[in-house]
Amino acid sequence: MIDATGLMVFYENILALNNVSIKCSENQIVGVFGANSAGKSTLMYMLSGIIEDIRKKEDMAGGERVTAMGNIKYLGEEIAGLKPSRRAKKGLVLCPERRRIFKECTVLENLRIGGYLASVAQAKKTLDYVFKIFPALEKLQKRIGGFLSGGEQQMLAIGRALMAQPKLLLLDEPLLGLSPMMQAVLVRATKEIRDEQGISIIVTEQYARPVLPIVDYAFILENGTAVLEGTRQELMSNPDIRSAYFGI
Repeated sequence: MIDATGLMVFYENILALNNVSIKCSENQIVGVFGANSAGKSTLMYMLSGIIEDIRKKEDMAGGERVTAMGNIKYLGEEIAGLKPSRRAKKGLVLCPERRRIFKECTVLENLRIGGYLASVAQAKKTLDYVFKIFPALEKLQKRIGGFLSGGEQQMLAIGRALMAQPKLLLLDEPLLGLSPMMQAVLVRATKEIRDEQGISIIVTEQYARPVLPIVDYAFILENGTAVLEGTRQELMSNPDIRSAYFGI
C-alpha cells in the first residue's frame, strides 16, 4: 500500500523528521504515537504531500526555509514528487489535525465539498455510509459547521475525507480534545471503516491507549525519530512504552 523510507524534514535549521521510515499494508490500521512536537503531523504532511504546499507558501512569504527529503512508494509508484491533489486522486487522503472543516458551510455542504473527486453514484453511496457510521450527522445536515461541537466537527472531518474516496486514510490526531465517550465512538468508527470499506488507515495520537486496541502495527516517534516499532502485542509487552504512552 505505502512504504516511505528515509523521510527527513527541516524547518530552517530545526530537524522535524529524522530519517523516518513507515509502512502500511493493505487493510491495515497503523498507529503513530508520540508527544507534542514529536513529528506526527509533519509525517502526515510528508505522506499526503501537504509539506510541498507549506514549503511554497513559506518561500513566497519569505518565511522559514522548509526542506523535505525521502522516498514514498504508494501502490507501487514513487509519489514523493507528486502534488497533494494528485495524491488525493490516487486515494491518499488526509483528515487533518484540528478538524479544519468549512465552518461557514453546513454539514451537508462540507460533505459535498469532500466528494468533488467522486462520481455522482460514489458520492451518494458514500454519503449514505457516512450517515450510517455517524448518525448524528444525518440529523445535523443543515447545521452550520461552526456551530457543531468538537466531536461533531471531528465526525464531519472524517466523513468529508471519506467522501474523497480514499484507499489510504490519514487521520491526524482525531481524538484531540474530545471526551472519552466521543473518543470511543470515533475509535469504533475507525475500525468499522477499515473492516467494512477495506480502507487502510494510518492514525496519529499523542496518547495511544484509546487507539491501541484497533491497531495492527505501531510506530513511536520521539523528537522526529522513530525510536520503536512493532505489533500491538510487542509494544504492550514493553513496560516503559506502556507507562509512557499507554498510561498503564
